[in-house]
Amino acid sequence: MFLRKYPSRLAIVFVVLLAGFLYSITFLLYIQIFRSSYLAHLAQKQHEHLITIDPKRGTIYDRNLRPLAMNLPVYSVCANARVLAQRHDKADVIAQLAKVLNIPSSDIAAKIDKNKFFVWIERKIPQDVYQKLKDLKLAGIGFIKESKRFYPNQTLAAHLVGFAGVDNNGLDGLERDYDKYLKGKEGRSMILRDAHQRELLLEKDYIAPVDGLDVVLTIDETIQFIAERALDKMYHKYNAKGASIIVMDPKTGEILAFANRPTYNLEDASKSSPESRTNRAIVFTYEPGSVFKIVTTCAALQEGVVKETDMINCEHGAYRVANHILHDHEPLGTITFRQVIELSSNIGTTKVAQRLGPQRVYNYAHHFRFGMRTGIDLPGEAKGNLKPVRLWSKTSIGAVPIGQEVTVTPIQLLGAIAAIANDGVYMRPFVVKYIKDSHDQMIKETKPQILDKVISSQTAARVKAILRGVVEIGTGKKAQIKGVSVGGKTGTAQKVVAGTYSHAHFYATFVGFAPVENPRLVAVVVCDEPHPAYYGGTVAAPVFSEVIGDALKYLDARQMAGAVSDDQG
Repeated sequence: MFLRKYPSRLAIVFVVLLAGFLYSITFLLYIQIFRSSYLAHLAQKQHEHLITIDPKRGTIYDRNLRPLAMNLPVYSVCANARVLAQRHDKADVIAQLAKVLNIPSSDIAAKIDKNKFFVWIERKIPQDVYQKLKDLKLAGIGFIKESKRFYPNQTLAAHLVGFAGVDNNGLDGLERDYDKYLKGKEGRSMILRDAHQRELLLEKDYIAPVDGLDVVLTIDETIQFIAERALDKMYHKYNAKGASIIVMDPKTGEILAFANRPTYNLEDASKSSPESRTNRAIVFTYEPGSVFKIVTTCAALQEGVVKETDMINCEHGAYRVANHILHDHEPLGTITFRQVIELSSNIGTTKVAQRLGPQRVYNYAHHFRFGMRTGIDLPGEAKGNLKPVRLWSKTSIGAVPIGQEVTVTPIQLLGAIAAIANDGVYMRPFVVKYIKDSHDQMIKETKPQILDKVISSQTAARVKAILRGVVEIGTGKKAQIKGVSVGGKTGTAQKVVAGTYSHAHFYATFVGFAPVENPRLVAVVVCDEPHPAYYGGTVAAPVFSEVIGDALKYLDARQMAGAVSDDQG
Protein backbone atom coordinates (compact mmCIF):
# COMPACT_ATOMS: atom_id res chain seq x y z
CA MET A 1 0.00 0.00 0.00
CA PHE A 2 2.80 2.38 1.06
CA LEU A 3 4.91 1.50 -1.99
CA ARG A 4 2.01 2.19 -4.31
CA LYS A 5 1.19 5.51 -2.61
CA TYR A 6 4.81 6.94 -2.70
CA PRO A 7 6.57 5.50 -5.76
CA SER A 8 8.63 8.66 -6.41
CA ARG A 9 10.07 8.75 -2.88
CA LEU A 10 11.06 5.12 -3.21
CA ALA A 11 12.86 5.86 -6.45
CA ILE A 12 14.76 8.74 -4.87
CA VAL A 13 15.86 6.60 -1.92
CA PHE A 14 16.94 3.83 -4.25
CA VAL A 15 18.94 6.23 -6.42
CA VAL A 16 20.62 7.75 -3.36
CA LEU A 17 21.52 4.33 -1.95
CA LEU A 18 22.78 3.15 -5.32
CA ALA A 19 24.88 6.30 -5.76
CA GLY A 20 26.36 5.88 -2.31
CA PHE A 21 27.11 2.25 -2.99
CA LEU A 22 28.75 3.06 -6.33
CA TYR A 23 30.78 5.88 -4.70
CA SER A 24 31.97 3.56 -1.97
CA ILE A 25 32.93 0.89 -4.48
CA THR A 26 34.73 3.47 -6.62
CA PHE A 27 36.55 4.95 -3.60
CA LEU A 28 37.62 1.54 -2.38
CA LEU A 29 38.90 0.65 -5.83
CA TYR A 30 40.78 3.96 -5.96
CA ILE A 31 42.39 3.27 -2.59
CA GLN A 32 43.18 -0.31 -3.49
CA ILE A 33 44.65 0.49 -6.89
CA PHE A 34 46.15 3.97 -6.63
CA ARG A 35 46.74 4.62 -2.91
CA SER A 36 47.55 1.19 -1.55
CA SER A 37 51.34 1.62 -1.60
CA TYR A 38 51.24 5.00 0.12
CA LEU A 39 48.82 3.91 2.85
CA ALA A 40 50.66 0.65 3.44
CA HIS A 41 53.92 2.59 3.82
CA LEU A 42 52.25 5.03 6.21
CA ALA A 43 50.88 2.21 8.34
CA GLN A 44 54.24 0.51 8.35
CA LYS A 45 55.92 3.76 9.35
CA GLN A 46 53.50 4.22 12.24
CA HIS A 47 53.72 0.68 13.56
CA GLU A 48 57.28 -0.35 12.70
CA HIS A 49 60.47 1.36 13.81
CA LEU A 50 63.77 0.36 12.21
CA ILE A 51 66.71 0.47 14.60
CA THR A 52 70.28 0.29 13.32
CA ILE A 53 72.48 -1.80 15.58
CA ASP A 54 76.07 -0.62 15.66
CA PRO A 55 78.77 -3.28 15.57
CA LYS A 56 81.46 -3.30 18.19
CA ARG A 57 84.49 -1.55 16.73
CA GLY A 58 87.63 -3.66 16.85
CA THR A 59 90.26 -3.05 19.51
CA ILE A 60 93.74 -1.72 18.76
CA TYR A 61 96.28 -3.56 20.91
CA ASP A 62 99.98 -3.25 21.54
CA ARG A 63 102.18 -6.30 20.81
CA ASN A 64 101.36 -7.80 24.23
CA LEU A 65 97.58 -7.38 23.74
CA ARG A 66 97.28 -4.36 25.99
CA PRO A 67 94.48 -2.13 24.60
CA LEU A 68 95.40 1.23 23.11
CA ALA A 69 91.91 1.89 21.70
CA MET A 70 88.71 0.08 22.68
CA ASN A 71 84.93 0.34 22.64
CA LEU A 72 82.77 0.32 25.78
CA PRO A 73 78.94 0.32 26.04
CA VAL A 74 77.27 3.70 26.60
CA TYR A 75 73.78 5.16 26.19
CA SER A 76 72.43 7.84 23.87
CA VAL A 77 69.36 9.98 24.56
CA CYS A 78 66.52 10.10 22.01
CA ALA A 79 62.98 11.47 21.93
CA ASN A 80 59.61 10.94 20.24
CA ALA A 81 58.98 14.50 19.05
CA ARG A 82 55.34 13.84 18.16
CA VAL A 83 54.55 12.59 21.65
CA LEU A 84 56.34 15.51 23.29
CA ALA A 85 54.58 18.05 21.06
CA GLN A 86 51.23 16.96 22.53
CA ARG A 87 52.30 17.22 26.16
CA HIS A 88 51.52 20.25 28.28
CA ASP A 89 54.79 19.81 30.25
CA LYS A 90 57.04 19.91 27.15
CA ALA A 91 58.88 23.01 28.38
CA ASP A 92 59.57 21.35 31.74
CA VAL A 93 60.98 18.24 30.01
CA ILE A 94 63.29 20.42 27.89
CA ALA A 95 64.46 22.32 30.98
CA GLN A 96 65.31 19.13 32.86
CA LEU A 97 67.15 17.69 29.87
CA ALA A 98 69.16 20.88 29.46
CA LYS A 99 70.15 20.91 33.12
CA VAL A 100 71.34 17.30 33.27
CA LEU A 101 73.02 17.26 29.83
CA ASN A 102 74.51 20.74 30.34
CA ILE A 103 73.47 21.95 26.90
CA PRO A 104 71.31 24.99 25.97
CA SER A 105 67.52 24.56 26.13
CA SER A 106 67.25 26.17 22.71
CA ASP A 107 69.34 23.38 21.15
CA ILE A 108 67.09 20.71 22.62
CA ALA A 109 63.92 22.60 21.62
CA ALA A 110 65.17 22.83 18.03
CA LYS A 111 65.64 19.07 17.89
CA ILE A 112 62.27 18.31 19.43
CA ASP A 113 60.42 20.83 17.25
CA LYS A 114 60.13 18.32 14.43
CA ASN A 115 57.24 16.17 13.28
CA LYS A 116 59.17 12.93 13.78
CA PHE A 117 58.77 9.81 15.84
CA PHE A 118 62.53 9.68 16.52
CA VAL A 119 65.17 12.37 17.08
CA TRP A 120 68.58 12.24 18.75
CA ILE A 121 68.99 14.50 21.76
CA GLU A 122 72.58 13.63 22.77
CA ARG A 123 74.83 10.79 21.66
CA LYS A 124 76.95 8.60 23.91
CA ILE A 125 76.56 10.28 27.28
CA PRO A 126 78.59 9.41 30.43
CA GLN A 127 77.17 6.67 32.66
CA ASP A 128 76.39 9.03 35.56
CA VAL A 129 74.45 11.38 33.27
CA TYR A 130 72.50 8.45 31.84
CA GLN A 131 71.56 7.32 35.35
CA LYS A 132 70.33 10.80 36.32
CA LEU A 133 68.12 11.06 33.23
CA LYS A 134 66.82 7.54 33.66
CA ASP A 135 65.79 8.30 37.25
CA LEU A 136 63.80 11.34 36.07
CA LYS A 137 61.52 9.10 33.93
CA LEU A 138 60.75 11.85 31.46
CA ALA A 139 57.82 11.15 29.15
CA GLY A 140 58.74 10.83 25.47
CA ILE A 141 62.44 10.40 26.28
CA GLY A 142 64.19 7.12 25.61
CA PHE A 143 67.66 5.59 25.58
CA ILE A 144 69.50 3.49 23.02
CA LYS A 145 72.51 1.42 23.95
CA GLU A 146 75.52 2.14 21.73
CA SER A 147 79.29 1.86 22.08
CA LYS A 148 81.88 4.59 22.36
CA ARG A 149 85.58 4.66 21.54
CA PHE A 150 87.88 5.03 24.53
CA TYR A 151 91.63 5.58 24.64
CA PRO A 152 92.80 4.37 28.05
CA ASN A 153 96.23 6.02 27.74
CA GLN A 154 94.89 9.27 26.24
CA THR A 155 98.05 10.70 24.59
CA LEU A 156 100.15 7.53 24.33
CA ALA A 157 101.06 6.72 20.71
CA ALA A 158 98.53 9.33 19.58
CA HIS A 159 100.11 9.89 16.16
CA LEU A 160 99.98 6.16 15.43
CA VAL A 161 96.59 5.22 16.87
CA GLY A 162 94.60 8.26 15.72
CA PHE A 163 90.93 8.61 16.68
CA ALA A 164 87.37 7.73 15.67
CA GLY A 165 84.31 10.01 15.60
CA VAL A 166 80.98 9.75 17.42
CA ASP A 167 79.67 7.36 14.75
CA ASN A 168 82.69 5.07 15.20
CA ASN A 169 84.19 6.06 11.86
CA GLY A 170 87.99 6.30 11.88
CA LEU A 171 89.11 9.89 11.30
CA ASP A 172 92.89 9.86 11.77
CA GLY A 173 95.90 7.58 12.18
CA LEU A 174 95.48 3.81 12.15
CA GLU A 175 91.84 4.30 13.16
CA ARG A 176 91.29 5.81 9.71
CA ASP A 177 93.70 3.71 7.68
CA TYR A 178 92.43 0.39 9.05
CA ASP A 179 88.80 1.48 9.33
CA LYS A 180 87.60 -1.22 6.92
CA TYR A 181 88.92 -3.86 9.34
CA LEU A 182 87.99 -2.14 12.61
CA LYS A 183 84.51 -0.86 11.79
CA GLY A 184 82.55 -4.07 11.25
CA LYS A 185 79.08 -4.18 9.65
CA GLU A 186 75.86 -2.70 11.00
CA GLY A 187 72.94 -4.88 12.05
CA ARG A 188 69.27 -3.95 12.18
CA SER A 189 66.09 -4.73 14.04
CA MET A 190 62.44 -3.81 13.32
CA ILE A 191 60.52 -2.91 16.52
CA LEU A 192 56.68 -3.18 16.36
CA ARG A 193 54.57 -0.43 18.00
CA ASP A 194 50.87 -0.11 18.79
CA ALA A 195 48.58 2.76 17.76
CA HIS A 196 49.80 4.84 20.72
CA GLN A 197 53.43 4.45 19.56
CA ARG A 198 54.29 2.17 22.45
CA GLU A 199 56.93 -0.43 21.70
CA LEU A 200 55.55 -3.96 21.97
CA LEU A 201 58.99 -5.50 22.56
CA LEU A 202 58.42 -7.58 19.45
CA GLU A 203 61.10 -7.82 16.78
CA LYS A 204 61.15 -8.91 13.18
CA ASP A 205 63.76 -8.88 10.42
CA TYR A 206 66.58 -9.01 12.98
CA ILE A 207 70.04 -8.99 11.41
CA ALA A 208 72.91 -9.24 13.88
CA PRO A 209 75.82 -6.81 13.52
CA VAL A 210 79.24 -8.13 12.57
CA ASP A 211 81.86 -6.86 15.00
CA GLY A 212 85.05 -5.29 13.71
CA LEU A 213 88.41 -7.03 13.66
CA ASP A 214 91.20 -6.33 16.15
CA VAL A 215 94.47 -4.73 15.04
CA VAL A 216 97.61 -5.75 16.95
CA LEU A 217 100.56 -3.38 16.66
CA THR A 218 104.29 -3.97 16.92
CA ILE A 219 104.38 -1.20 19.54
CA ASP A 220 105.25 -2.18 23.10
CA GLU A 221 103.19 -0.04 25.48
CA THR A 222 105.95 0.04 28.11
CA ILE A 223 108.72 1.03 25.69
CA GLN A 224 106.32 3.57 24.17
CA PHE A 225 105.79 5.09 27.63
CA ILE A 226 109.54 5.16 28.30
CA ALA A 227 110.16 6.88 24.95
CA GLU A 228 107.41 9.46 25.36
CA ARG A 229 108.47 10.32 28.89
CA ALA A 230 112.06 11.05 27.80
CA LEU A 231 110.98 12.86 24.62
CA ASP A 232 108.62 15.08 26.58
CA LYS A 233 111.39 16.08 29.01
CA MET A 234 113.71 17.04 26.15
CA TYR A 235 110.94 18.91 24.31
CA HIS A 236 110.18 21.12 27.31
CA LYS A 237 113.72 21.43 28.66
CA TYR A 238 115.03 22.85 25.39
CA ASN A 239 111.91 24.86 24.48
CA ALA A 240 111.74 22.99 21.19
CA LYS A 241 109.43 23.63 18.27
CA GLY A 242 108.97 19.88 17.78
CA ALA A 243 110.55 16.49 18.40
CA SER A 244 110.37 12.84 17.32
CA ILE A 245 111.61 9.49 18.53
CA ILE A 246 111.33 6.03 16.97
CA VAL A 247 112.61 2.75 18.48
CA MET A 248 112.89 -0.37 16.33
CA ASP A 249 114.06 -3.98 16.33
CA PRO A 250 116.74 -3.90 13.59
CA LYS A 251 116.44 -7.63 12.84
CA THR A 252 112.73 -7.55 11.97
CA GLY A 253 111.82 -3.93 11.26
CA GLU A 254 109.17 -3.93 14.01
CA ILE A 255 108.58 -0.47 15.47
CA LEU A 256 108.50 -0.70 19.27
CA ALA A 257 107.93 2.99 20.05
CA PHE A 258 106.92 5.93 17.91
CA ALA A 259 106.20 9.43 19.23
CA ASN A 260 106.14 13.11 18.31
CA ARG A 261 105.86 16.42 20.06
CA PRO A 262 103.66 18.39 20.12
CA THR A 263 100.98 15.80 20.72
CA TYR A 264 97.29 15.69 21.64
CA ASN A 265 94.73 13.84 23.78
CA LEU A 266 92.86 11.16 21.83
CA GLU A 267 89.97 11.45 24.30
CA ASP A 268 89.51 15.09 23.33
CA ALA A 269 90.76 15.14 19.75
CA SER A 270 88.25 17.79 18.62
CA LYS A 271 90.17 20.41 20.60
CA SER A 272 93.56 19.54 19.05
CA SER A 273 95.35 21.64 16.44
CA PRO A 274 96.50 20.35 13.04
CA GLU A 275 100.11 20.90 14.14
CA SER A 276 99.70 18.70 17.22
CA ARG A 277 98.24 15.91 15.06
CA THR A 278 101.03 16.04 12.46
CA ASN A 279 103.09 12.85 12.31
CA ARG A 280 106.46 14.60 12.12
CA ALA A 281 108.48 11.36 12.17
CA ILE A 282 107.38 10.43 8.64
CA VAL A 283 106.07 13.72 7.22
CA PHE A 284 108.69 16.35 8.08
CA THR A 285 111.89 16.50 6.02
CA TYR A 286 115.06 18.33 6.99
CA GLU A 287 118.77 18.49 6.27
CA PRO A 288 120.24 15.96 8.72
CA GLY A 289 123.76 17.33 9.04
CA SER A 290 126.58 15.14 10.34
CA VAL A 291 124.41 12.14 11.10
CA PHE A 292 124.38 11.56 7.33
CA LYS A 293 128.11 10.83 7.50
CA ILE A 294 127.22 7.22 8.29
CA VAL A 295 126.39 6.85 4.57
CA THR A 296 129.75 8.26 3.48
CA THR A 297 131.51 6.03 6.01
CA CYS A 298 129.79 2.91 4.69
CA ALA A 299 130.53 3.81 1.07
CA ALA A 300 134.21 4.57 1.73
CA LEU A 301 134.87 1.33 3.62
CA GLN A 302 132.82 -0.83 1.26
CA GLU A 303 134.57 0.61 -1.81
CA GLY A 304 138.00 0.36 -0.20
CA VAL A 305 138.98 3.99 -0.79
CA VAL A 306 140.09 4.37 2.84
CA LYS A 307 140.91 2.33 5.91
CA GLU A 308 140.18 3.20 9.53
CA THR A 309 143.86 3.95 10.22
CA ASP A 310 144.53 6.09 7.14
CA MET A 311 145.70 9.60 8.02
CA ILE A 312 143.68 12.53 6.71
CA ASN A 313 144.68 16.18 6.92
CA CYS A 314 141.72 18.19 8.22
CA GLU A 315 143.43 21.49 7.35
CA HIS A 316 143.06 22.97 10.85
CA GLY A 317 139.39 23.81 10.25
CA ALA A 318 139.27 25.48 6.81
CA TYR A 319 139.15 23.81 3.39
CA ARG A 320 138.14 25.16 -0.02
CA VAL A 321 135.69 23.22 -2.19
CA ALA A 322 135.27 25.13 -5.49
CA ASN A 323 134.28 28.64 -4.40
CA HIS A 324 133.17 27.64 -0.92
CA ILE A 325 135.21 27.47 2.30
CA LEU A 326 134.27 24.44 4.42
CA HIS A 327 134.74 24.61 8.19
CA ASP A 328 134.84 22.18 11.10
CA HIS A 329 133.20 22.91 14.48
CA GLU A 330 136.74 22.86 15.91
CA PRO A 331 140.15 23.02 14.16
CA LEU A 332 141.67 19.60 13.56
CA GLY A 333 145.02 18.62 12.06
CA THR A 334 146.03 15.25 10.61
CA ILE A 335 143.97 12.46 12.16
CA THR A 336 142.88 8.92 11.28
CA PHE A 337 139.69 8.25 9.33
CA ARG A 338 138.24 6.65 12.46
CA GLN A 339 138.84 9.94 14.29
CA VAL A 340 137.31 11.89 11.39
CA ILE A 341 133.99 10.19 12.12
CA GLU A 342 134.40 10.08 15.90
CA LEU A 343 135.07 13.83 16.02
CA SER A 344 132.63 14.54 13.14
CA SER A 345 135.02 16.41 10.87
CA ASN A 346 133.30 17.95 7.83
CA ILE A 347 136.63 18.45 6.08
CA GLY A 348 137.89 14.91 6.64
CA THR A 349 134.57 13.45 5.48
CA THR A 350 134.55 15.63 2.36
CA LYS A 351 138.08 14.59 1.44
CA VAL A 352 137.05 10.94 1.64
CA ALA A 353 133.91 11.70 -0.42
CA GLN A 354 136.11 13.31 -3.10
CA ARG A 355 137.97 10.01 -3.39
CA LEU A 356 134.66 8.23 -3.86
CA GLY A 357 133.31 10.71 -6.37
CA PRO A 358 129.72 12.05 -6.63
CA GLN A 359 128.20 9.00 -8.31
CA ARG A 360 129.29 6.49 -5.70
CA VAL A 361 128.20 8.79 -2.86
CA TYR A 362 124.79 9.09 -4.53
CA ASN A 363 124.52 5.35 -5.18
CA TYR A 364 125.06 4.42 -1.54
CA ALA A 365 122.67 7.11 -0.31
CA HIS A 366 120.11 5.72 -2.74
CA HIS A 367 120.68 2.14 -1.48
CA PHE A 368 120.03 3.41 2.03
CA ARG A 369 116.66 4.60 0.65
CA PHE A 370 117.25 8.32 0.94
CA GLY A 371 115.17 10.14 -1.63
CA MET A 372 112.55 7.37 -1.50
CA ARG A 373 110.03 6.02 0.99
CA THR A 374 111.04 3.35 3.47
CA GLY A 375 107.74 1.55 2.85
CA ILE A 376 106.48 1.81 6.44
CA ASP A 377 102.79 0.88 6.64
CA LEU A 378 101.66 4.42 7.47
CA PRO A 379 100.18 6.94 5.02
CA GLY A 380 101.74 10.26 4.13
CA GLU A 381 105.39 9.21 4.31
CA ALA A 382 107.58 11.84 2.63
CA LYS A 383 110.39 10.83 0.26
CA GLY A 384 112.82 13.58 1.14
CA ASN A 385 115.18 14.83 -1.53
CA LEU A 386 118.36 13.26 -2.89
CA LYS A 387 119.45 15.08 -6.01
CA PRO A 388 120.73 13.00 -8.92
CA VAL A 389 124.37 13.69 -9.72
CA ARG A 390 123.52 15.65 -12.88
CA LEU A 391 121.98 18.30 -10.61
CA TRP A 392 124.97 18.58 -8.28
CA SER A 393 126.93 21.80 -8.29
CA LYS A 394 130.72 22.05 -7.93
CA THR A 395 130.29 22.45 -4.17
CA SER A 396 127.83 19.54 -3.71
CA ILE A 397 130.63 17.05 -3.06
CA GLY A 398 131.40 19.12 0.04
CA ALA A 399 127.76 19.30 1.09
CA VAL A 400 125.84 16.06 0.42
CA PRO A 401 128.35 13.72 2.16
CA ILE A 402 128.04 15.78 5.37
CA GLY A 403 124.24 16.00 5.28
CA GLN A 404 123.58 19.25 3.40
CA GLU A 405 121.70 19.66 0.10
CA VAL A 406 119.81 16.47 1.03
CA THR A 407 116.59 16.22 3.03
CA VAL A 408 115.49 13.21 5.05
CA THR A 409 112.81 12.04 7.47
CA PRO A 410 113.47 10.55 10.93
CA ILE A 411 112.15 7.18 9.73
CA GLN A 412 114.71 7.19 6.88
CA LEU A 413 117.55 7.83 9.33
CA LEU A 414 116.27 5.02 11.52
CA GLY A 415 116.17 2.66 8.53
CA ALA A 416 119.78 3.50 7.66
CA ILE A 417 121.21 2.98 11.14
CA ALA A 418 119.14 -0.21 11.48
CA ALA A 419 120.67 -1.60 8.28
CA ILE A 420 124.16 -1.03 9.68
CA ALA A 421 123.17 -2.66 12.99
CA ASN A 422 121.64 -5.59 11.08
CA ASP A 423 124.88 -6.52 9.27
CA GLY A 424 124.03 -4.46 6.18
CA VAL A 425 120.51 -5.85 5.66
CA TYR A 426 117.80 -3.19 5.27
CA MET A 427 114.45 -4.32 6.75
CA ARG A 428 111.15 -2.63 5.92
CA PRO A 429 109.84 -0.87 9.05
CA PHE A 430 106.26 -1.67 10.05
CA VAL A 431 103.79 -0.97 12.88
CA VAL A 432 100.90 -3.43 12.32
CA LYS A 433 101.84 -6.93 13.44
CA TYR A 434 98.61 -8.76 12.60
CA ILE A 435 94.82 -8.49 12.38
CA LYS A 436 92.60 -11.00 14.20
CA ASP A 437 88.94 -11.67 14.91
CA SER A 438 87.23 -11.98 18.31
CA HIS A 439 88.05 -15.70 18.37
CA ASP A 440 91.78 -14.95 18.00
CA GLN A 441 91.85 -16.29 14.46
CA MET A 442 94.57 -14.63 12.39
CA ILE A 443 93.10 -12.71 9.44
CA LYS A 444 96.20 -10.92 8.15
CA GLU A 445 99.83 -10.92 9.27
CA THR A 446 102.78 -8.71 8.44
CA LYS A 447 106.02 -10.63 8.10
CA PRO A 448 109.52 -9.11 8.23
CA GLN A 449 110.65 -8.09 4.75
CA ILE A 450 114.20 -7.55 3.45
CA LEU A 451 114.35 -4.55 1.11
CA ASP A 452 118.06 -4.45 0.30
CA LYS A 453 121.56 -5.58 1.20
CA VAL A 454 123.28 -2.20 1.34
CA ILE A 455 126.74 -3.22 2.56
CA SER A 456 128.51 -6.45 3.41
CA SER A 457 128.42 -7.83 6.94
CA GLN A 458 132.19 -7.24 7.16
CA THR A 459 131.79 -3.56 6.30
CA ALA A 460 128.86 -3.27 8.72
CA ALA A 461 131.04 -4.66 11.51
CA ARG A 462 133.76 -2.09 10.76
CA VAL A 463 131.26 0.76 10.72
CA LYS A 464 129.73 -0.42 14.00
CA ALA A 465 133.16 -0.33 15.60
CA ILE A 466 133.72 3.26 14.41
CA LEU A 467 130.27 4.32 15.66
CA ARG A 468 131.08 2.73 19.00
CA GLY A 469 134.05 5.08 19.16
CA VAL A 470 131.76 8.05 18.46
CA VAL A 471 129.93 7.26 21.70
CA GLU A 472 132.92 6.22 23.79
CA ILE A 473 135.38 9.00 22.94
CA GLY A 474 133.74 11.24 20.33
CA THR A 475 130.76 13.58 19.98
CA GLY A 476 128.18 11.08 21.28
CA LYS A 477 129.48 10.49 24.81
CA LYS A 478 126.13 11.40 26.39
CA ALA A 479 124.52 8.41 24.64
CA GLN A 480 126.53 6.01 26.80
CA ILE A 481 124.59 3.40 28.80
CA LYS A 482 126.19 1.91 31.90
CA GLY A 483 127.12 -1.71 31.30
CA VAL A 484 125.99 -1.67 27.64
CA SER A 485 128.04 -0.97 24.52
CA VAL A 486 126.51 1.71 22.29
CA GLY A 487 127.18 2.84 18.74
CA GLY A 488 125.75 5.93 17.11
CA LYS A 489 126.18 9.25 15.37
CA THR A 490 125.33 12.81 16.30
CA GLY A 491 124.05 15.49 13.96
CA THR A 492 123.65 19.24 14.34
CA ALA A 493 122.11 20.84 11.25
CA GLN A 494 121.49 24.49 10.50
CA LYS A 495 117.98 25.15 9.27
CA VAL A 496 117.52 26.95 5.99
CA VAL A 497 115.66 30.21 6.65
CA ALA A 498 114.82 32.57 3.78
CA GLY A 499 117.20 30.70 1.48
CA THR A 500 120.27 30.83 3.72
CA TYR A 501 121.63 28.73 6.57
CA SER A 502 120.49 30.11 9.92
CA HIS A 503 122.89 30.62 12.84
CA ALA A 504 120.02 30.57 15.34
CA HIS A 505 117.79 27.68 14.26
CA PHE A 506 119.01 24.06 14.30
CA TYR A 507 117.99 20.42 14.20
CA ALA A 508 119.66 18.20 16.81
CA THR A 509 119.78 14.49 15.98
CA PHE A 510 121.15 11.24 17.34
CA VAL A 511 120.87 7.78 15.76
CA GLY A 512 122.23 4.70 17.45
CA PHE A 513 122.01 1.03 18.43
CA ALA A 514 122.80 -1.20 21.40
CA PRO A 515 124.46 -3.41 22.31
CA VAL A 516 127.10 -3.12 19.60
CA GLU A 517 128.01 -6.85 19.62
CA ASN A 518 124.44 -7.94 18.88
CA PRO A 519 122.14 -4.94 18.42
CA ARG A 520 118.67 -5.51 19.89
CA LEU A 521 117.37 -1.96 19.56
CA VAL A 522 117.98 1.02 17.30
CA ALA A 523 116.56 4.50 17.75
CA VAL A 524 116.48 7.96 16.23
CA VAL A 525 115.93 11.11 18.27
CA VAL A 526 115.30 14.44 16.52
CA CYS A 527 114.72 17.83 18.13
CA ASP A 528 113.51 20.80 16.07
CA GLU A 529 114.90 24.22 17.13
CA PRO A 530 116.12 23.40 20.65
CA HIS A 531 117.56 26.27 22.66
CA PRO A 532 119.67 27.44 24.31
CA ALA A 533 121.66 24.20 23.66
CA TYR A 534 121.36 22.80 20.13
CA TYR A 535 124.08 20.17 19.53
CA GLY A 536 122.88 16.65 18.77
CA GLY A 537 125.34 15.23 21.30
CA THR A 538 123.98 17.50 24.02
CA VAL A 539 120.25 17.51 23.27
CA ALA A 540 119.36 14.21 21.57
CA ALA A 541 122.03 11.74 22.74
CA PRO A 542 120.92 11.73 26.43
CA VAL A 543 117.39 10.83 25.34
CA PHE A 544 118.73 7.83 23.45
CA SER A 545 120.69 6.75 26.53
CA GLU A 546 117.66 6.96 28.82
CA VAL A 547 115.20 5.29 26.46
CA ILE A 548 117.37 2.43 25.21
CA GLY A 549 118.87 1.83 28.65
CA ASP A 550 115.43 1.50 30.29
CA ALA A 551 114.00 -0.46 27.35
CA LEU A 552 116.79 -3.05 27.50
CA LYS A 553 116.24 -3.50 31.25
CA TYR A 554 112.53 -3.96 30.62
CA LEU A 555 113.13 -6.51 27.85
CA ASP A 556 115.58 -8.42 30.06
CA ALA A 557 113.01 -8.49 32.87
CA ARG A 558 110.31 -9.81 30.52
CA GLN A 559 112.68 -12.43 29.17
CA MET A 560 113.61 -13.53 32.68
CA ALA A 561 109.95 -13.66 33.74
CA GLY A 562 109.16 -15.78 30.68
CA ALA A 563 111.99 -18.18 31.47
CA VAL A 564 110.77 -18.56 35.07
CA SER A 565 107.24 -19.17 33.82
CA ASP A 566 108.47 -21.86 31.43
CA ASP A 567 110.43 -23.56 34.20
CA GLN A 568 107.39 -23.59 36.47
CA GLY A 569 105.24 -24.91 33.63
